Amino acid sequence: MKTTELIKNIQSGALDSIFAKLYGDDVDMQKARYIRTIKNFEENYGVDRDVSLFSVPGRSEISGNHTDHNHGCVLAAAINLDIIAVAAKNSDGLVRLRSEGYTEDRMTVEECAKPNPDYFFKSRALIAGMVQGFKDYGHTAGGFDAFTTNNVHKGSGLSSSAAFEVMVGNIINHFYNDGAVDNAEVARIAECSENVYFGKPCGLMDQTACAVGGFVAIDFADPKAPIIEPLAFDMSAAGYSLCITNTGGNHADLNDDYASVPAEMKAVAAHFGKVALREVTKEQIIGAVPVLRETVGDRAILRALHFANENERVAVQKKALEDGDLDTFFTYMKASGNSSYKYLQNVFTTKNVREQGLSLALCLTDDALSGKGGAYRVHGGGFAGTIQAFVPHADVDEYRKAMDTAFGFGSCVVMSIRPEGAIKVY
Repeated sequence: MKTTELIKNIQSGALDSIFAKLYGDDVDMQKARYIRTIKNFEENYGVDRDVSLFSVPGRSEISGNHTDHNHGCVLAAAINLDIIAVAAKNSDGLVRLRSEGYTEDRMTVEECAKPNPDYFFKSRALIAGMVQGFKDYGHTAGGFDAFTTNNVHKGSGLSSSAAFEVMVGNIINHFYNDGAVDNAEVARIAECSENVYFGKPCGLMDQTACAVGGFVAIDFADPKAPIIEPLAFDMSAAGYSLCITNTGGNHADLNDDYASVPAEMKAVAAHFGKVALREVTKEQIIGAVPVLRETVGDRAILRALHFANENERVAVQKKALEDGDLDTFFTYMKASGNSSYKYLQNVFTTKNVREQGLSLALCLTDDALSGKGGAYRVHGGGFAGTIQAFVPHADVDEYRKAMDTAFGFGSCVVMSIRPEGAIKVY
């Protein structure tokens, strides 16, 4: 549809139903946001071109902290913060993508054929990895022009990079593959893009949660074919809001911290001749502690035991959600957070011990929610960034005020779980 006509359709309310499904009561603000993005596309790539609208949500990791990269189990959920794109297919073999507030990334499809270390940790690397990834997986890819707007803020722990790369795949999927590539496969392509082209050794959980949507339990025993189980659970109807607090921590120079977690877990697995910890039992790890202390060190053992226990916790929490047993769910969520803090050790970086925003946020949350129910833990990769808390609806305003007072106005955001993953909106 032409951009001018699309704007008129949005203004008339033609997309209100889909906006309500994606964003809840936030329809008017989303209408303005989409229209702004269309106008930004026009300014950069021309007026009255035929365009499509796309959306990919961020994600919240509900449980299973740092397990996916070692073929573990996780609980995750898509949230109502997302990246949206206005995009048009082109025939000149160029990929042009500009995000609001950033300069344009531009490259030929041929330039995407190989990873370039000069572009590690830059958005153009993610784009190139998705373009080539579709080809490597036996699909079709080509040029397009796109303008994106993203409220899954970078550094928020809500997987802005995963949402971005899944968005690129979402566009390629619909423009060049008629939308026939399953979103779970788009997620696998995105993981490869982030690992090989971007230079970050992440697992598959972030991409899968963003691509698939809703509450999902994901078992990565076979990472090439993860078992994805949607969970029909309405946390809001159960009386709780998901609150994410951004502590404003500095993510600079944390790549080594993030990379150390899967590396140390895999070092323990390698002691037993295995590729990933999922192939090793907790009893084997405990039995080999004296040797492992000498070969991989104490922290690696602690992280390996966190992995083993976390997989067990995820199984219990999954069943608890299926049974509507929130007391058990919250008990094990707190246990997950406790394990992340003490054994996984991803709540603060030892590079700057003066900055412990996550520790402070968890301490303040412990105090604020004492005797009120709910649960809380570190969110996402850790070391800096965000915590999550399920807070009773009646206590949300007071809790948000406490977090905003400590970390700045707007630090605490109240989320809803979005039922849709990566989609073509129109």
